Formats: sequence, C-alpha cells, structure tokens
Amino acid sequence: MASDLTPVYADGPWTHRDVSANGARFHVAELGEGPLALFLHGFPQFWWTWRDQLRAFAQAGYRAVAMDLRGIGGSDKPPRGYDPLTLTMDVTGVIRALGESNAILIGHGWGAGLAWTAATMRPKAVRRLVVTGAAHPRALRSALLTHPGQMAASKHIFAAQRPMQAERALVKDAGAPVARMLEAWSRPGWPDPSVESRYRQAIQIPGVAHSAMEYYRWQVRSLVRPDGLRYHQRMRTLTEVPTLHLHGALDRAVLDSTARGSGVHVNAPYRWRLLDGVGHFPQEEAPDLFTAEVLGWLRDEEPDR
Repeated sequence: MASDLTPVYADGPWTHRDVSANGARFHVAELGEGPLALFLHGFPQFWWTWRDQLRAFAQAGYRAVAMDLRGIGGSDKPPRGYDPLTLTMDVTGVIRALGESNAILIGHGWGAGLAWTAATMRPKAVRRLVVTGAAHPRALRSALLTHPGQMAASKHIFAAQRPMQAERALVKDAGAPVARMLEAWSRPGWPDPSVESRYRQAIQIPGVAHSAMEYYRWQVRSLVRPDGLRYHQRMRTLTEVPTLHLHGALDRAVLDSTARGSGVHVNAPYRWRLLDGVGHFPQEEAPDLFTAEVLGWLRDEEPDR
C-alpha cells in the first residue's frame, strides 16, 4: 500500500497548506486572489479533481481553494464524524479558517451533498452554490428507497456496508476497484492512465479507504436511524442560495432522473444543465465545458430560474 502522501501533493501553480477547523486539520490547495471559491470533491477522488478549475478560476479573479474532506487525501482521518452535519461544519469551518465569512461552494458527489447542506443550514456562509454529479440529499434518499434504477446504480453504496471487507476490497490489487469505478461511471475514453494511477494511489493512503466507506455507511444508516431522519427533516427547508446544477447525461452513478427536479428544494434562482457526452465527473471529463458553464453563471448578477 502507498504509505505516504505523494499523490496528494501534486506539483502545480497552487500552494499546499493545512488549516484547522472543527477540531481537525484539513489539507487545501490554493491559487489566486479575489472572492473565495471553495471546491469540494467526491468519491473516489480528492482535491486534485479540481486542478483545471483552480487554474481557470484564479485567472478569472477568484481565490480558488480545493480542500481534502475529512478522512481523505492529506486531511485528518479521525474514526468519527462522517455524518453530513459534522462534515458541513468542517466545510464552513474551513471558510472561516481561510479568513472569509462566506464562499462560492462548488461540490461534486459527496462534496455536492455537503454544499447543499451548507447552503440550506448555513446560508450566510454560501454566496452561490454549484453542484454536479449529485442530487439534492432528499431526492437521493427518496431514490435509494423507491427508484429501482438508482438502487442498482448505487450497488457500491450498499456494498460499503460490510465492515472491514469493503475497505479491503477497495484497495485490492493496488486500488484496481477504483479504476473500474472511474471507467464505469464516466464517458468512453476517460480516465487516461496517469489520472487512474493517481486515484489508485490515493485510495491506498492509510485510513482513506475506511473513511470513504464511513461516508456511505452513514448514508444507508440514515435511511432509518433517528439522527438520519432528523437530518433529512431539517433538509426540508428550502435552499435560499442561487444554485447551478450541472449533470452529465452519461452519469451511471447518479442517474439524471434522480438529480433532475432537485430545484423543488430551492427557493432562489436555480439553473439545471444536462451535459451531453459527459458522465459522473464533468469537471475532469470536460473541464473546459464545465468551467465555462460555471464562470458564465457566476458572471450573471441575476441568474435565471
């Protein structure tokens, strides 16, 4: 297994540093000056998924920061705290640790769920919300209970419920299962070998596979446990933050039929865009298209509903 953080500290124009928030230490990569845009990754990735956006946003006049979420990459890997409320406090705590009172939140997968939660429960901390590769948490919960297609697409979530076995399976054959997930969920021809190799290395960092499975374990436990039911009840509150929702038409991890319609949970300007020829990872599969959509929307002072 990879025993160091070599894949995390990728060279580039950004600066790597650690910040303290919510009782833990978080690794961030930072580039540029201006309004804060904070990028939140999903599974099975880490901050590096946003490498193209860091460059583009810095050039566009933003302070672009991509963080490793709790348990992932170069951030702390505590045994607890993988519920969305704690993870959201991590995110809003990082915003404050960076010296800002609010940020544009741009999230993918898990990170999108946390961005939805922050915009709903801590709206003063979120100026604008961009989500991709995800549905609103309540829409995903409903689909996991009632949508046969999404249930089948989420077999990795249900497989994660096996204690210890899931972690061992994830790092088997030097992280080969990660490579299979990346290929299965994305457009044909992605990822290339260098991208695949970096994610395979990153999942082998001690503690990462277990932490990743804890995200998914809470997601299933939340369907019936009191703390999960309370969370989903709180998420009934409509989001009052302008929201851009981008989704790949070829996404086979979160179906567009699951993600579409999340706007019913937003009481603010909401824009939905289905991206043709793109799968679960738009920010990497089609970085120029994704970035142009986001920066164009951010330049619109009154985004359409």
